[in-house]
Amino acid sequence: MAEIKRNRLVSIPLILVFAANVYIDYRYAHYNIPYTVIISLFLSPLYYLAYLLLSYTGEGSKLYGWKNLVERLPAVKRPGRHVRFKEKFLWTALVLIIYFVLSNVFVYGLDKAQIIDVFAQFRTIFAGQAGSIMDLGIGPIVTASIIMQLFSGAKIINIDLTKGEDKALYQGAQKLLVIIMIFVEAVPQVFGYLPPDPILISGLNAAVPGYGLLLARMAIILQIFMGSYLLFFMDELVSKWGIGSGVSLFIAAGVSQALILGTLNWVPVSTSSALSVLNPPSGALPKTFYLLGHYSAASLFSGGLERILFSPPNPLIALVGTIFIFFLVVWAQTVKVELPLAHERARGARGRYPIQLMYASNIPVILAAAVLANLSMWTLLFWTNPTLAHVPIFGHNWLLGAYPSSSLATQLNIQQTTPIGGLAWYLANPNGIANWLFPILQPSVYKTQLLSHPPWEMSIHVLAYVTFMVGASVMFAKFWIETTNMNSEGVARQIQSSGMQIPGFRRDPRVLKRVLDKYIPAITVFSGAAVGALAAGADLIGTVGNASGTGVLLTVGIVIQLYQAMGKEQMTEMYPFMRDFFGGL
Repeated sequence: MAEIKRNRLVSIPLILVFAANVYIDYRYAHYNIPYTVIISLFLSPLYYLAYLLLSYTGEGSKLYGWKNLVERLPAVKRPGRHVRFKEKFLWTALVLIIYFVLSNVFVYGLDKAQIIDVFAQFRTIFAGQAGSIMDLGIGPIVTASIIMQLFSGAKIINIDLTKGEDKALYQGAQKLLVIIMIFVEAVPQVFGYLPPDPILISGLNAAVPGYGLLLARMAIILQIFMGSYLLFFMDELVSKWGIGSGVSLFIAAGVSQALILGTLNWVPVSTSSALSVLNPPSGALPKTFYLLGHYSAASLFSGGLERILFSPPNPLIALVGTIFIFFLVVWAQTVKVELPLAHERARGARGRYPIQLMYASNIPVILAAAVLANLSMWTLLFWTNPTLAHVPIFGHNWLLGAYPSSSLATQLNIQQTTPIGGLAWYLANPNGIANWLFPILQPSVYKTQLLSHPPWEMSIHVLAYVTFMVGASVMFAKFWIETTNMNSEGVARQIQSSGMQIPGFRRDPRVLKRVLDKYIPAITVFSGAAVGALAAGADLIGTVGNASGTGVLLTVGIVIQLYQAMGKEQMTEMYPFMRDFFGGL
């Protein structure tokens, strides 16, 4: 393995910072020596990674300091042959079945009655199940992707993704970052919101007196890590051996399950009480038919219809909104500009390169939702966690996000993870017109939904959420197009290498780039803004099954893209020369 040039003196300040960290943990956090040793061992890999990165003095990006390490990371081997369509379909189906099975494998030793779901508002989008080994879902994968895109876009890591070696290093660094993000997201939750079972703690205390709680937490963290890392390999398996993207497949599976239950579920809203008008079925259609059958005509016109149409859970307007979003996204996916192409070797072979209205796909919305989910998690931790609540500036800061106590949450009929103030509240999902429009129009009647805010603040809350979703989606659309070589230069090279050309223009990548510059930059911004506005608008209308408008938008787009990907696979089966154009074997 090649020797990497390093400045060894960088280790001195890092060792001093590490020693100061250990001293603070022991002296001011009041940890005993064994606890301090364990925490120091847990943090030491981060300092080692920082050393590898900062000490690199060779050519190119600082990421080359990680080169030897990322090359050793386990990975799913890319097929060295053309994988036929049937085989890809079987791999995709197998991964989907495994995903559903693992989503129902709960963490051993967890006190299920005391679980607080930090990602409750984003659960369907993150494709996870609270309390299972898939608790984190795709969160670490998406968060690592966001960090790498931001660093790449801001030229902090200064890497050229058009070069094969740089691109491989970028992907390897992202894999390493996924591992880090699993622990970053799992550890705070286990130490605050995923408590171990007292029986397990007492059993471990009997074996190792005084360390039962710590060992139980470490066991839970290990299980969550194994589940999250396995999900990462499943995503890689689908990407290399299956059809489409594993992350997208998991999102679509989770949201589809929520939509079906939200539409057809006959189970009462409260499972502890019998089915009645006050406790109707929780699904939108069963609820509607049940209430229509049990309300009198007078009751229907004195509040019954309003309850059927607008009152959660799963009001009829949410079902109508879900159907409307479905058809709107389907229409948007069909709008495109097609550039005519001709093959230079196969005379008479012609094709078209489609530049869709939704050119940036649904990835920008996934990344925007991941930012909101991380904001929700960290503001909750800084507000409620006994240790983080005392961190200067961030700890228990109402401006960042305020959350209700258990008694206040019961009084307001909300979860303890629902923000009631600060930045987290302004950027929270409005989740249906009953939660924002009615409180603005009739604050005296719907004052509970206002959470002690005046109606004008609720208006600002809605505007802030929509603005964030549109702005973040545009930003991530630009980053995504650049990092995936879907920009004008990348597409021009792709067309050139496939042997295709635009009739009437010289077969030169620079000429092709100038032609594509008329379309791709503008459509990238527009597609990012459009997908962000669609997601935000869907959230304002509301959806069945608490799938969120973003989840429905993503699922419809994912299913359409999966269908298109299957069509491409079948095309390459019939016309092998098209494999180069689509980038496959």
